[in-house]
Amino acid sequence: MEGCLVKKVVTFTLMVIAFLMILGLGAITTVLVQEGITKTYEQMTPEERAAAIKKEGMIVSYGMPDSWANLGEIWKTFTERYGIKHIDTDMSSAEELTKFLAEKDKPVADVGDIGIMFGPKGVEMGVLAPHKNPYWNEIPDWAKDPNGYWCAEYTGTIAFLVNTKKVKNVPKKFADLLKPEYKGKVSFDDPVRSAQGQAAVLAAAIANGGDEKNIQPGINFFKKLIKAGNYRPVLPLPGNIQKGEIAIAIMWDFNALNYKATLNMPELTVVIPSDGSVVMAYVAIINKYAPHPIAARAFNDFLFSDETQIMYAKGFARPIRNVKLPPEVAAKMLPASAYAKAKPVKDLKAWEETSKKLPQLWEEQVLAQ
Repeated sequence: MEGCLVKKVVTFTLMVIAFLMILGLGAITTVLVQEGITKTYEQMTPEERAAAIKKEGMIVSYGMPDSWANLGEIWKTFTERYGIKHIDTDMSSAEELTKFLAEKDKPVADVGDIGIMFGPKGVEMGVLAPHKNPYWNEIPDWAKDPNGYWCAEYTGTIAFLVNTKKVKNVPKKFADLLKPEYKGKVSFDDPVRSAQGQAAVLAAAIANGGDEKNIQPGINFFKKLIKAGNYRPVLPLPGNIQKGEIAIAIMWDFNALNYKATLNMPELTVVIPSDGSVVMAYVAIINKYAPHPIAARAFNDFLFSDETQIMYAKGFARPIRNVKLPPEVAAKMLPASAYAKAKPVKDLKAWEETSKKLPQLWEEQVLAQ
């Protein structure tokens, strides 16, 4: 009898191990064994998930600080709901993926937030876990990995931040910035070192007939801008904006809208160029080796809920889902009509290659003139 019981236990254990092996490493971490029943995250009830998250007690993120896109409110809401703690270490998209890989034997982070162009790289590196949130079918195809390895939560679009005390006529399109009246008034980030600066060049390319495969029209535009003397070599940082050192800045719309609000400067206005711009998304990722896998997946689901998409909008990031915003939140955002000529990057591989070449093109064709 005793030997028979042992045999049954061994058989059950082997079945569980085989089941886990079939699921693969990315899914192994989502398995909950409770009272002899093996369940994946998807098979758990909300109550079982909540209990498992509370037992994990923690969620760790990379590149998701409280100060970015209203993440402070988002983290507070999630952690209080499940009674757990949160720790973040801010870093770049590339660093997040590198850390996921370097720490795979002793994993630290559970989740991250990276620029969409780094999504395919994460898949290629084999450090991401697939997961499709409950709102998957509402997400545009260009904004998600077909196998669930990453999905965009919100977007940014290159815009003009204009100080109307410094500029009489507010520019409406990229072509306007070449006019003599804007001499010494246009600032932007360095495209050699900054993702925002590179996006500005891509936006100018789109406005002039180019795209992620053809950045040359953008290079030509900035070459003309600098040659005309319209460039002002001051970085569009909050301190410089507050001091009135910035007349026109080319930057992400969510940064521009945030500065307008937090600096309490009603003279600032934000414009999406009407001749074209670029829309880029930030995507949510789950570490394949996440030490708190249930919390990681629950947080991913939480990010795409109506509640959290609205919280992103409160931080001036444009939600990826078409959620109805409260009137007080919508009033601070730009209308959808302003984005009529803004185009998303759809060929991520092409942009990855183009962005690698951009610094050299900038130095050889723009700075060397």
